[in-house]
Amino acid sequence: MTLRQKIALLGALPLAALLAVTAWGQGQDFSKVQISTVPVADGIYMLVGFGGNIGVSAGADGVLLVDDQFAELTEKILAAVSDLSDQPVRMVLNTHWHGDHSGGNENLAAQGALIIAHDNVRARMSQPFFSEFFQSESPASPAGALPVITFDNELTLHVNGLTIEARHYPPAHTDGDSIVWFREANVVHMGDIYFNGLYPFIDFNSGGSIRGMIAAINAALSDIDDNTKVIPGHGPLSDRAGLTRFRDMLQTVADRVQALIDDGKSTDEIIAARPTAEFDADWGGGFIKPDQWVGLVCKGMECP
Repeated sequence: MTLRQKIALLGALPLAALLAVTAWGQGQDFSKVQISTVPVADGIYMLVGFGGNIGVSAGADGVLLVDDQFAELTEKILAAVSDLSDQPVRMVLNTHWHGDHSGGNENLAAQGALIIAHDNVRARMSQPFFSEFFQSESPASPAGALPVITFDNELTLHVNGLTIEARHYPPAHTDGDSIVWFREANVVHMGDIYFNGLYPFIDFNSGGSIRGMIAAINAALSDIDDNTKVIPGHGPLSDRAGLTRFRDMLQTVADRVQALIDDGKSTDEIIAARPTAEFDADWGGGFIKPDQWVGLVCKGMECP
């Protein structure tokens, strides 16, 4: 199983499905995956399957996807899209490089879709990658899967009567994260900067850190209101209150870990101090268990 497959197991499915995943080596039978459609706003939907949540804008200009899960699911994803529009998928905007969000790129590009992402997404996908957390190496993506349009800080698209903005934030979940705004619809896709209902994977080997995630979420919160629909990278559709709860949890854990670092504690001692204890019941039911997640936080904060 490659790193890109392993990352998917972190939680695009409902939490009950996450609990069934017991080991990274457990393969996924994609033939059994069902793609469900969640209406979000007029012409905007969230597709849930196995991998990161997909955002969909469907209209007269065609279909724009935000992320595309795995290559093995492309036909099922297109079937779900065909129920929403008779137009082709013209664009795919990747929120970051992980394969549960970009694995369908090559298939969709072969059918004429333009692949769009931050500069660092193309850079990460263009080279082999070793993950310390998973102790796994992922090969470079094929040329056909790479974004053909990349941007630095911000990109604006005008599609289906919407102003769609992709904004890059300094390293958060990775160093290539984008948050995608559907302005007139008051919808935002957070990518893996937001895991709704489970501890997040922070890819410190790709530049990720908990402080970066907090900063990106704070920036997003300053630009949304109580009526904004929030699509997380993993987990159910959310809103400003849900995103705020996630941020507050991250902030509390980061502050506690920082205090332990300042006290000279080692990573093992920080894990043993259980800085996440009060949150474990609500957030610790995914594949990444509390001790593992504290270890990820420590890596990103350069604990001793």
